[in-house]
Amino acid sequence: MTPHFSLAELTRTDHRTLDNTPDPTALANLHRLAAFLEQVRAALGNRVVVINSAYRSKAVNDAVGSKDTSQHRLGSAADMRVPGMSPDAVVRAVRASGLAYDQLIREFDSWTHISIPNLVTTHPRHMALIIDKQGVRLFPEALA
Repeated sequence: MTPHFSLAELTRTDHRTLDNTPDPTALANLHRLAAFLEQVRAALGNRVVVINSAYRSKAVNDAVGSKDTSQHRLGSAADMRVPGMSPDAVVRAVRASGLAYDQLIREFDSWTHISIPNLVTTHPRHMALIIDKQGVRLFPEALA
């Protein structure tokens, strides 16, 4: 798909018995997501970006207990880790980069969820959030 992000990486699942093949719309979104992740990688100083999860078929999404409205279902989101950077540092760096992200979410202080708008014609929301045992709230700098 791009120099640093493959289709296999963006559709990998630990639920190997479940089909995780993207439909044409999700595949088009995954192409846009991979290109966006290249921009994220550059904004982070060309650090390695490890994808934990990106596209999820309905079966995979159900198996991980996520909502049907998850942007992962549409191929518009990825959960990632960046070795040597905390999820907070990733959120701050992406926010400072000016990239057109839809959502940035520090999840359980373990990884960063990043998404692009579901449609090419939709403007990014630039939402920065935290999700953890306390619930969902705005990322602190997003309050300013």
